[in-house]
Amino acid sequence: MNLSRIISGTMNWGTWGVNHSKEDMCKLISESFDSGINSFDHADIYGGYTTEESFGDAFTETGIKREDVFFISKCGIMYPSEKLPVKIKHYDYSEDHINKSVDNSLRNLKTDYLDCLLLHRPSPLMDISIIADTVRRLVKSGKIKSFGVSNFTASQMDMFKGKLDISFNQINLSLTHLDHMFDGTLEYMQANDILPMAYSPLGSYFNEENGKIKKVVDKLKNKYNCTDYQILISWLLKHPSRIYPVIGTTKSNRIKSTLESLKIEIDLIDWFELLEASVGKRVP
Repeated sequence: MNLSRIISGTMNWGTWGVNHSKEDMCKLISESFDSGINSFDHADIYGGYTTEESFGDAFTETGIKREDVFFISKCGIMYPSEKLPVKIKHYDYSEDHINKSVDNSLRNLKTDYLDCLLLHRPSPLMDISIIADTVRRLVKSGKIKSFGVSNFTASQMDMFKGKLDISFNQINLSLTHLDHMFDGTLEYMQANDILPMAYSPLGSYFNEENGKIKKVVDKLKNKYNCTDYQILISWLLKHPSRIYPVIGTTKSNRIKSTLESLKIEIDLIDWFELLEASVGKRVP
């Protein structure tokens, strides 16, 4: 099963967000799927290690076939919580922890395999050889279908070269957060056939004063007859690296509306006008 062009992020579905009931979560999964989103982004830590289980319980009630959806999960962060009473937040990419995390995600999501496992964040203590050997065994066993990373820079991804293929890198990328567009990360991914997933694709647009950006967006909303968040998503979609936005909304109407972004083709000049408004100056 291939990724849908828009991915539904589940971080806010549980206790870290709206705390959907089983019924509401089941409805949201079904409406997402019926709208054209077949891909759901998870992490073991979401909801203090509870959201995957809630999602899994709800998914079994939808009647959707497992082979028709794409499940992503992440491991590596040790997050202090009721379910994991560790002293401080830290990272663990030992063979034992990766295997335990995958087994827990499989059990909680009520599935035999993950379509993709991501390393949640880079650790200064990563042993690439141990990670590569562990992931290869997980792939061979059928527990995971593909492998990727999250929040990795070009140099950190390059450490895996010749040892393990990376299919995805999930990064913080939006019109208001452009670091990875200019630090070589996206160029490295394009050169090495690594697809970017963009979390927080709306960035801080709705949270901060972004007068210059909003002025341009307001003009383009009228031109393309769409909403501001559709402009923000379509701006990302135009990039040649084939960015897959991970949307964090918990509302079915917003999910359906976001999918309309796929129909918008922003003109070249409009794309650069938005970029100029974001960085505050003309391109060099």
